[in-house]
Formats: sequence, C-alpha cells, structure tokens
Amino acid sequence: MKIDRLIGIIMILLQKDKVTAPELAERFEVSRRTIHRDIDDICKAGIPVITVQGSNGGISICDSYKIDKALFNYDELQAVFSGLKGIDSISENSYLTKMVEKLSSKKNPVEIDNTIIIDLASHYQKPLTQKIEFIKTAIQNRQCISFQYFYQKGEGIRKIEPYHLIFKWSSWYVFGYCLDREAYRLFKLNRLWNICFLGEGFTPRKIPEKELQFDHYFSSNSIHLKALFSSSEKYRLIEEYGIDSYQITDTGQLLLERDFVSYENMRAWIFSFGDKVSVIEPVQLFEDRKQQAENILLMKSRDDTIKQI
Repeated sequence: MKIDRLIGIIMILLQKDKVTAPELAERFEVSRRTIHRDIDDICKAGIPVITVQGSNGGISICDSYKIDKALFNYDELQAVFSGLKGIDSISENSYLTKMVEKLSSKKNPVEIDNTIIIDLASHYQKPLTQKIEFIKTAIQNRQCISFQYFYQKGEGIRKIEPYHLIFKWSSWYVFGYCLDREAYRLFKLNRLWNICFLGEGFTPRKIPEKELQFDHYFSSNSIHLKALFSSSEKYRLIEEYGIDSYQITDTGQLLLERDFVSYENMRAWIFSFGDKVSVIEPVQLFEDRKQQAENILLMKSRDDTIKQI
C-alpha cells in the first residue's frame, strides 16, 4: 500500500542523514519515478525533505525536523529506554528498537545501558501478551469486550467498556465499566479467558476521580491478621512486607499484624507457612487451620488403609 511505503520512507529519512532514490526504489521494489512522486507527496504533507542532485547528492529531512538527542541528558534517555524495555517484555512489537532507530544516526549512535532491566512478563507470557494487545486495540477503538472470568465464588461471563490496562502489585488488570453490574470494576488478566469483541462500540464515560484511585480496589473491607512466625521465616516477611513489618517477641518469634483485603488470599498465604506460624486473629482462620490439620490426618488414615488392602 502507498501509505505504508510513505511511512517507511519517512522512517528511513529520520534514521539516516541521507539516502538516494535508487536505494529507496530497491528497498520498496518500485521505480525511481514512483519514489520521486512519493517524495513530492511527503513534502505536500508538510515534512521538509531536501533533495540534492549530483554524485554526492541524495534525499534527506531537514535537521530541525528531527528529534535532537541533546534535548535529553544521558540519565533521561536511559530512563526512557528502561521503561520501553519493560513494555517490550509484554508486547508483540519492539518499541525500544523503534525509539533507538529514531534517535540514532551513523555519526551519533545511541547506546543502551543495561544496568536496569525491567521484565513484566509472567509464566503465561504468550496468552498474557495476546490479552494485552487485544485489550489495547479495544481501548483505542472504543469497542466493548466480553470474557469468561474466574473468581472466588465461581465463574461467569463479563461484558465491559475497557478504559485502562494496569500493572500493580506484580499483576496485570483491565479497568472498565461492567455492563452487567453497571459499575466500574478491575479484572485480573490471569483470571480472564476467552476474550472477544462484542461487536458494539461505546462512547467514553467521564470517569469519577475516585474510581481512578485504584488503591481502593485493594484496600476495602480489610481483614486483620495477627500471627506469630518462626524466626526461620524472617526472610519471607521481609521480602513481602518489609523489614519493619514484624516485631521480635521475648521468645524470639516474629509477631506480624497486617490487614488483608481477601480472606482467601490471607488463608492461602498463612497455610503456605505450614507449622512455622501460629494464628492469633482472626478466629475463623485459626479454626480453618485446625480443620485443615484434621482433614490431613483423616486423609492420611485413609491412605494407610488403602495401602494395607
């Protein structure tokens, strides 16, 4: 398509100091005459292209139209590149490569400092990337989407107007207006499957400021945990909640008090410590641990019976 060729020519002119018509003709597999017509169209669009005849001539874009790397200092450029590397880790396209090509020239190539590496990928990299790209397209084109969603109480089909993709607390979410619940909701991408377009567009709503304060989705209806951990679990408490998250008791145990949004998440986290934790609050969690221990003993008894048969 002509528009694709025009964009391609502009990108090459932004990257290189000078290029000849024969080089462009060979690159895009068209005649030189076609390239000259394309250059005229680019000029008509307001992009200042300079053509110089002769053995040392060629086609170039006016330097004042190009991005000047001097606008950024070294640290600023590397911060931009680090962010782009993170986006590239969950994207089907390399934004970092495109940016480096735009800023580089033969005389002044841009080098990337790999001191900071941001990797937003997950174990389910391929489906995650596909979901992100799909939702990005839906947001940009203002298209309603539908998907199967799995949550604590079961599963169901959700239909939403998507507005934002969010990476928070090591997970990806889509924020949108749920057409079924008639309210704004946050959906975790790893629980979201079989996504598709509904075949209908939407007019963006004016989202209340309080709905964009995403922390409240993670902090409402908190459940208070009070538990004693073995000193051997100090590294886990520090890793997950910081070095000031616990108090050392006279017996050398670690006392942790913290609020959780989800009882199920708190329950799963506490159970992962096995016999290295004693629950003080809430009482329900204490009873659940007791019941789990009884169930394990019962299961072991059944296993032993089966082995004897």
